[in-house]
Amino acid sequence: MSTAKPESACRRTDNGKCANHLQQQFSQDSPNLVRVSDITYLKAGGKWYYPCVVIDLFSRKVVSWRLSSKADTDPVITTFRKAYGSRNAPFGLMFQSDRGTQYTAFTFRQLFDSLNVVQSFSKKGYPFANAVCECFFKYLKLEETNRRTYHTFYELYLSVFEYIEGYYNSRRPHGSPGYLTPNETENAYWGHG
Repeated sequence: MSTAKPESACRRTDNGKCANHLQQQFSQDSPNLVRVSDITYLKAGGKWYYPCVVIDLFSRKVVSWRLSSKADTDPVITTFRKAYGSRNAPFGLMFQSDRGTQYTAFTFRQLFDSLNVVQSFSKKGYPFANAVCECFFKYLKLEETNRRTYHTFYELYLSVFEYIEGYYNSRRPHGSPGYLTPNETENAYWGHG
């Protein structure tokens, strides 16, 4: 875990508060306005591994993810950078997460400051403010990982990959974007489908 103190990172940018700018406005009118992110834990071969996801609120698409052996700032930064770069570096992006040390670390805040990304935090002890990610991880576990036993990191990685890329983004409909899959929602928006 990062050794940065969450409150010091928040104090530096939000006058003593980790502000919740999103205010649970989970419905967005277009892609690349708001992304949400979180980390959970999964077991393989007796060891814990930590998937991190970045989800676009418009389509509920997982635009980037990473499975790591550590739950520190590095995988969060890598996952964010991949999502940011893959979507043409959206200007004025808002990024919602919980107040975990990975997200409040000074290095993460510096990156956001350099890219003009607005960071938004869920209230302490209030997981509903990051409900989209919480819901994603609930279904990842329910529909995929809790039904299997993994002996290696690679087995777990393939399972998460197949769930996200082969099912969740492309075949699993979501209620909020009109019961379309994330890919269908984005294709309809961009006029590709």
